[in-house]
Amino acid sequence: MGNTKLANPAPLGLMGFGMTTILLNLHNTGIFPFDVNILAMGIFYGGIAQIFAGLLEFKKGNTFGLTAFTSYGSFWLTLVAILIMPKMGLADAANAHFLGAYLGLWGVFTLFMFFGTLQSARMLQFVFASLTVLFALLSIGHFADNEGIIHVAGWVGLVCGSAAIYLAMGEVLNEQFGRTVLPIGEKH
Repeated sequence: MGNTKLANPAPLGLMGFGMTTILLNLHNTGIFPFDVNILAMGIFYGGIAQIFAGLLEFKKGNTFGLTAFTSYGSFWLTLVAILIMPKMGLADAANAHFLGAYLGLWGVFTLFMFFGTLQSARMLQFVFASLTVLFALLSIGHFADNEGIIHVAGWVGLVCGSAAIYLAMGEVLNEQFGRTVLPIGEKH
């Protein structure tokens, strides 16, 4: 056994999260209509790939990574189910205010996870802080039946998703080159 080095699964999870978040929030901003691109990414990259990343974090002994990636992977799968089950005749469409409660619960979870990042890279802190704001705005927008707030949330989501992609690529490139190529604000 001895010297076995495990690969870092975080970039996979961050890319699945970041790219899927950008697609959904391109819709939330009003730039694109909702379509199958979001659903497919939500199932396979935002959902399944993040869950795989979380399980690989388990192997590395990283409770935070396990909890974050398996939870947000499950978020994407449940969100897709909320959206497609009514179209399949398996359930009634979600009540907009109850969807606000669903998003609010994810915001509370994300806020607690943000506190877990305070000893981590600054970019990870930024991803979780902006995600907390995103969930709060989406929740408020659904409770208030206010499309304007959801559009603002969409722009926050684009920033959040972009930050996750940047962090993922920073982790990959910095490791690959053995030096800082993309600064991510690592704690020493």
